[in-house]
Amino acid sequence: MAAIYQSVGGLDVHQETVVACRRRLIDEGQAELEIQTFQTTSAALRELVQWLAAWGCTHVAMESRGVYWVPVWNVLEGHCKLVLANAQHLKKVPGRKDEAPDAEWIAQCMQCGLLRSSFVPRAEVRQWRPLQRQRMKLVDTRTSVINRLHSVLQQGNIKLASVASQIMGVSGRAMISALAPRRA
Repeated sequence: MAAIYQSVGGLDVHQETVVACRRRLIDEGQAELEIQTFQTTSAALRELVQWLAAWGCTHVAMESRGVYWVPVWNVLEGHCKLVLANAQHLKKVPGRKDEAPDAEWIAQCMQCGLLRSSFVPRAEVRQWRPLQRQRMKLVDTRTSVINRLHSVLQQGNIKLASVASQIMGVSGRAMISALAPRRA
């Protein structure tokens, strides 16, 4: 395979560690590589950035599995061109050797330009997306609770929805409070 990039990195990202491979061309058709494992703490990821920069890595690729890649991406962003490779696509690249470590294989594929990047939204969108998803979950939970309350009232032969447009509106809640037994 012909190399396209002079110096690249390949990252195999796990929950607690990142196995990194930096790879650079030294002669015609000859490549030098080095593999090191880093923790996924912020300080260790900054060390990873410096380690990759020491060889002048211009392109870094990593697999997209779960959410473990996100903090790594956030720290590396702006230091080099990043590629988030789909794990299924990476396995289909011809020539994979089972005994080769994943980080080394990712770096080799990156150097030869064989990896296509998955879509990663810009940083601003990535910040707001989890909050929006949490809000949607809370709204869904609230709706579910209201539906269960409506069902319990219907089973008790209380037709609150017939007289109140919203059973959790001001009027609906007042009627439910009036129906609820008082505790001494």
